[in-house]
Amino acid sequence: MITYLTVTFSTEGSRPSEVMEALHGLGFEPTTGSYDFIYRWGNKATVEDAIYLADKVHQTLKGKQVLFKLQTVSDYL
Repeated sequence: MITYLTVTFSTEGSRPSEVMEALHGLGFEPTTGSYDFIYRWGNKATVEDAIYLADKVHQTLKGKQVLFKLQTVSDYL
């Protein structure tokens, strides 16, 4: 699975570099294109794992005054 993350920043919130560092600590990598960050799962990730990751993102970004959107997809075609 792969989880894509999009972040919407506010001028009243944390700096983008601070948000990037916090998300990097969770294992997200910055990327270009339609999404801001990507999280690559191991072979045996479950939907429950993705929900747990969403909880961790929520907690990490709490108080930073940013909005986020997660999209997790199977990397199997």
